[in-house]
Amino acid sequence: MAKTEKTGRMKKRDQGTALPFTKQNYIYFGAGILTLVVGYIALSIGPWDSFWSLTLAPILLVLAYCVIFPVSILYRKKKSAQ
Repeated sequence: MAKTEKTGRMKKRDQGTALPFTKQNYIYFGAGILTLVVGYIALSIGPWDSFWSLTLAPILLVLAYCVIFPVSILYRKKKSAQ
C-alpha cells in the first residue's frame, strides 16, 4: 500500500478540533446534570397543577438545557497577556 501524506491544511484542522475541557468545564457540566435531575424530580412531585410541576420544574429544565450545558461546553478561561 502507498503511504498517504497529510498536508499542512489537514494538520491545522486536526489541531483545532480538540476541545480543551478543564476542571471548570466539568464542574459546570456536573452542575447542569444536578439541575436536570432536580428539575425532573420536581416535575414528578405532587399533582399536575402544583407549583413544583407547573413552575419550578420547567424553569430548572430550561436553565439546565439552555444555559448551563452550553456554558459548560463553550467556557474557556481567558489567557493572561504575558
